[in-house]
Amino acid sequence: VLKPLDVKTKFYNAETDEVFLEAQIQNITTSPMFMEKVSLEPSMMYNVAELNTVDTAGESESTFGSRTYLQPMDTRQYLYCLKPKQEFAEKAGVIKGVTVIGKLDIVWKTNLGERGRLQTSQLQRMAPGYGDVRLSLETIPDTVNLEEPFDITCKITNCSERTMDLVLEMCNTNSIHWCGVSGRQLGKLHPSSSLHLALTLLSSVQGLQSVSGLRLTDTFLKRTYEYDDIAQVCVVSSEV
Repeated sequence: VLKPLDVKTKFYNAETDEVFLEAQIQNITTSPMFMEKVSLEPSMMYNVAELNTVDTAGESESTFGSRTYLQPMDTRQYLYCLKPKQEFAEKAGVIKGVTVIGKLDIVWKTNLGERGRLQTSQLQRMAPGYGDVRLSLETIPDTVNLEEPFDITCKITNCSERTMDLVLEMCNTNSIHWCGVSGRQLGKLHPSSSLHLALTLLSSVQGLQSVSGLRLTDTFLKRTYEYDDIAQVCVVSSEV
């Protein structure tokens, strides 16, 4: 028996612990088929949001249109966003090691109305490696004024199995300048714990500028972690 569908999956790990799954489904039969349902059943640690509809005049409409026929050898791409549940998201080390995401459930009908169903095995991703210390951005403005200070908020997470004593250093670049005291002590950070930092910068150059120059040093091991190209911000001339 020849299989009717070819299913390929791709995973994208976002900085915010979200996982995006792209499922490519190809009709490899010789006749068109009606795609009745394509859904993702997430694992126990995730909630899933389907990104295969658009809101038109207050109504949800499929991105593939009202007629969801899949012609022979045609491929259709489905997108899903998985967010860790609150009880797991707060544990920094748990989500990092999770590889099982869930399984796809696909239901279709052939041209004579015969129904077919395919359920994949558990889909697994490559778990991202954050190293010992993970730095992520919580808030940053999209657009800022030239030579005017703006604020960002960073989250620092200890992903190792030991306590760290961290010192923050801020290095200026050609376009981005840090406001505040460099070399300040952040104190001890226990395993799987996080802390939030409010930082202030200003840019001396217009255009799309990259936020760089953060350095974290663990005084216990004398090890320095460098963070460049953390994010981009659009700098425009201020209105006078």
